[in-house]
Amino acid sequence: MAKSKKVTVYFCQSCGYESSKWMGQCPGCREWNTFVEEMVEKKSSGKIKSVLGGNEELKPAKISEIDMQSKERIRTGFKELDRVLGGGIVSGSLVLVGGDPGIGKSTLLLQVCRNLTESREVLYISGEESLQQIKMRAQRIGEFSDRLLLFCDTSLERIEQVVEREKPQVVIVDSIQTMYSEQVGSAPGSVSQVRETTARLLQIAKGSDITVFIVGHVTKEGVVAGPRVLEHMVDTVLYFEGDRHASYRILRGVKNRFGSTNEIGVFEMREEGLLEVENPSEFMLNGKPEGASGSVVACSMEGTRPILVEIQALVCHSNFGLPRRTAAGTDLNRVNLLMAVLEKRGGLSLSSCDAYVNIAGGIRMNEPAIDLGIVMALASSFRDKAIDEKIICFGEVGLSGEVRAVNMAQQRISEAKKLGFTTCILPKVSIPGMTDTEGIKMIGVENIREAIGWIG
Repeated sequence: MAKSKKVTVYFCQSCGYESSKWMGQCPGCREWNTFVEEMVEKKSSGKIKSVLGGNEELKPAKISEIDMQSKERIRTGFKELDRVLGGGIVSGSLVLVGGDPGIGKSTLLLQVCRNLTESREVLYISGEESLQQIKMRAQRIGEFSDRLLLFCDTSLERIEQVVEREKPQVVIVDSIQTMYSEQVGSAPGSVSQVRETTARLLQIAKGSDITVFIVGHVTKEGVVAGPRVLEHMVDTVLYFEGDRHASYRILRGVKNRFGSTNEIGVFEMREEGLLEVENPSEFMLNGKPEGASGSVVACSMEGTRPILVEIQALVCHSNFGLPRRTAAGTDLNRVNLLMAVLEKRGGLSLSSCDAYVNIAGGIRMNEPAIDLGIVMALASSFRDKAIDEKIICFGEVGLSGEVRAVNMAQQRISEAKKLGFTTCILPKVSIPGMTDTEGIKMIGVENIREAIGWIG
């Protein structure tokens, strides 16, 4: 029989590194002041159980003999979510959904439950809400099938018993920070508890071929609370982003073992729940001013999806010795770099000017293809001349002022045509590969001087 005793162990909150004494800097991730003290139960002996579950014979399998029929994708009923997941849910996968409190994680998963219960048994486990609270939220969304089972508890041992008895095909755990195992002596939400409960849920997912969604809260830095090893253990990590006071929400994949990590899904929060936005470009361009200087439409790619966004810039002379530079929705360092290129290669005197750059709609874009849009918006505001509202631009700007080619130029042009744009300013080297250009005038530029010459 295994003997156990409680000992004091120090864990790194960033990466989960374990130490017998406190240290100022973690040897694993090199972060400072991340060690916390916890009481854990150490076992001297005992059986080690496989994380992947199962008691199959210890014999390697030939790759040609592996059956893939059971790993077909399960549609969630949300095209936007299926896109981010890589085509749908994979059976036996463990998916982590992170986001700020109140952003809509539980609402999204409850709507997914509603769609899945048309053909599958779904178990929704909550450690934060009562059954009545979940029912109140469900009534705002619509009618639910009896295939949806609700269970409110935080004990992992009792949850395992319920899952084994009910045998659902999909399990939702809301949230991982509230769950605890009686075999671990520390409090719920601690590093050791989060690591142990996630490992046990991973065993349930792989051993019983059950898809498990776990909800994780994020810290003020925007990362999932708990050890970094949590993101390493799961198959897919999704971040639900957006301003709680705005109606839009963005679902972004940052890790996916079954698909691309560059895709995003756009949702709109309404009283009856989340509504997917199938054309985010049109959504982002609503309310664009007409005839205003410092405004231009650029095209960015998120995975395989082109998204048109309005880039706004305001340039004015500074009353102080050190000009102020601000960027919302893009990288401030990139804006400063492009302003230096404009002054050196474009002939614009910006060193004594305040500059404010904003990506309208609240979405964040860091793709180099929006460089040309930022340059043209800054030049338009500096000269106080408006850019034609039917002009769209994209291209990467180098330190020599050259406009470099970007990928998927044809898809960007097609999206611009769909929304009624008649002129596109793009890198000259990208034009020879274009095929479907009817109805839109393409202006190829080699440097920023040629690009800003089309302003006014």
